[in-house]
Amino acid sequence: MDSFVSSRWRPMQPKDVRECVEIVASHPVVGPRYGAAIADLPKAWLRLLTSDAMLTGVFEETEGGRIRPWCIGVSVIVTDDFLAELKKPPLSWIGPELARRLARDESPLLSARQLREANMAGGLNAVVWEGCIRAGYEDRPDLFHHIMGGFLDSHRGYLWKEIVASNAESVDRLERTLYSGGRLWDPAAGRYVEAAERDLQEVVREPHIVGTTRDIARVRQSNWVDALFHYRPPQVGFSRAEQLLLLRAFRNEAGTDEELAAALKVSMPTVKKMWLSIYRRAAGLPELAPDGGEPGHDPARRGKEKRRRLLAYLRDHPEELRPLSRKAIATRGFTPSRSSTPP
Repeated sequence: MDSFVSSRWRPMQPKDVRECVEIVASHPVVGPRYGAAIADLPKAWLRLLTSDAMLTGVFEETEGGRIRPWCIGVSVIVTDDFLAELKKPPLSWIGPELARRLARDESPLLSARQLREANMAGGLNAVVWEGCIRAGYEDRPDLFHHIMGGFLDSHRGYLWKEIVASNAESVDRLERTLYSGGRLWDPAAGRYVEAAERDLQEVVREPHIVGTTRDIARVRQSNWVDALFHYRPPQVGFSRAEQLLLLRAFRNEAGTDEELAAALKVSMPTVKKMWLSIYRRAAGLPELAPDGGEPGHDPARRGKEKRRRLLAYLRDHPEELRPLSRKAIATRGFTPSRSSTPP
């Protein structure tokens, strides 16, 4: 297969759902695991796309003006009860089980309020619904660097307590997940164990769970997945509307204010007001303090520099872009003037 001219990831959009489902359905291993439940997948994903409890990534190549998705990733933030059920014997394939639950209107995802509150205290559970590569692309070793990068970008900044990977479709994929920090769940023992003594080919053929927890990561701290459990409480407390604007700007999905207004379906004056509110909230951050400037310095240039500094700050502080309880921030006393990293 020819090298990629360019490759990127972005959140899934409604127009992507049909092709993303087709990647899953046409996969020679993953597709058959769904059986009749594959028919429930399009409706489930369309329904959840606006939920903060669903994290998505579409990985695509661009070559000769043609754009083609080659991998899709979907994670959901679920209740403690659902995760406990998922880990009880007999185990089920994760993706089909989630599709069936949604078809029965038995969503195991956290509500917006539950997510905001748990992300400030207690912690969240992430279950990777699917991480499915288009059939024929699996032999590209460079793909996994793109996938890991996208997964880190979309999952950093949350207060995780447990992360469960998608069911592996091959021994190679399972080995990569274990090497990256996952452990195999032993339902009989009720705990995560090392997989060295198991026949991995046997593991892949049956429903299985590979994951890790905050406690394991705290002790180990040796894999890139462990870094996802490093959490700093947000200092600023942007509103959700402000976070959505910043996410668009941060991902370069909309470079100008006009593009932001169109993407968010708001007016230009609204976008300008939101930027003013954002800068007021973040005014106390040392990273945004001006360097000074000569008299008559171009205000437009200062504005661009302020935005550049803010987006650079968010690159290192993704927690500022995650759902949060502003009441909890006020209760804890986090303010822009106290922006040092908590222990």
